[in-house]
Amino acid sequence: MANKDYVFEDNIPVGPLKIAALAGSADFANAVNDHIVAFRRHDAEALLARKGSLDFRGYDADSYLLKFSCSRFGSGEAKCVLKESVRGMDIFAMVDVTNYSLTYTVSGEVNHMSPDNHFQDLKRLIGCCGNARRVNVVMPFLYEGRQHKRTRRESLDCAWALQELVGMGVSNIITFDAHDPRVQNSIPLSGFDNFQPPYQFVKALLKRVPDLKIDKEHLMVISPDEGAMSRSVYLANNLGVDMGMFYKRRDYSTVVNGKNPIVAHEFLGADVKGKTVLIVDDMISSGESMLDTARELKDRGADKVMVCCTFGLFTDGFQKFDDFYARGYIDNVITTNLNYRDPELFTKEWYIEADMSKFTAAIINSLNHDVPIGKTLDPTEKLQSLLRKYREQA
Repeated sequence: MANKDYVFEDNIPVGPLKIAALAGSADFANAVNDHIVAFRRHDAEALLARKGSLDFRGYDADSYLLKFSCSRFGSGEAKCVLKESVRGMDIFAMVDVTNYSLTYTVSGEVNHMSPDNHFQDLKRLIGCCGNARRVNVVMPFLYEGRQHKRTRRESLDCAWALQELVGMGVSNIITFDAHDPRVQNSIPLSGFDNFQPPYQFVKALLKRVPDLKIDKEHLMVISPDEGAMSRSVYLANNLGVDMGMFYKRRDYSTVVNGKNPIVAHEFLGADVKGKTVLIVDDMISSGESMLDTARELKDRGADKVMVCCTFGLFTDGFQKFDDFYARGYIDNVITTNLNYRDPELFTKEWYIEADMSKFTAAIINSLNHDVPIGKTLDPTEKLQSLLRKYREQA
């Protein structure tokens, strides 16, 4: 039987659901689609009672994936072509702007897809959906989310991109663990939902490390910098453990690769000696800051160091992570499947994946039924329930 949180017997959908997955997010979208098919198959009684109702047209389908293509000319220009009608549909366009594995050719030269390329393809798709009842965008990694505030004479790319999407008629933007969710202030009259994965992190961690002791004497949550404080405070409070924080002392007199280099990591918090520590952040880019934090914690006597990050980009590869694992500085790294990951990552002993496909499917299914999603999809209750079951079995 399906979880009651995912079934809405008394709510009519906004319109027939269609998931428009751009090529970079195809694998994740397929998993999301499978979950939604399962959710709705379990709603059979309501469907039978309303059989023939136009309100439930296309509700019980084998697939909700929209058929379309984004092709490119030899010059590198592109176009989007729909292969079926979207008139009256509730469209959820899914895009992974971090998927660099896709390529295209320009005058015979091979280029990898950049975030800019993916964003342009998203706009092409939206441009084809003028007859849809509603268009929503599911963008797990928020495009240009790291360029969210102005500190000097510089562009505000994320705010501009959000305004551009809203200007094209997008009703809702769904993202995960935005680098700074306050960027939604750039589109105050439009839907913007930012979801967090703490429940999936803990679930994946307990599955891999079943003997983990969750109490103040054995576990601690660490924020690698001041920007990740809210995530760490939330997780520490739900786990009932202490937290600590590092702050980065930077050299503001120089700029290296577009940023001020870190001089040292200073720690604020209780003693970590003999404890398992969870480092919580939104992303691993090069991983330099995260690994430096892990080494600092091990040097301070931490027993195990486990890294929990929503997005594992690993822009500088895995070699340094392998080296730190071999030297005992890190024990595990947990990331979600919301973004593209190099297949080599799945061969690493230290890697743990937190599956977000069912949660994303629940979000889309809820929005399609136009029901409140805050309470239904709040991870707090699910996290507490998971911890109760875990402690009862211990």
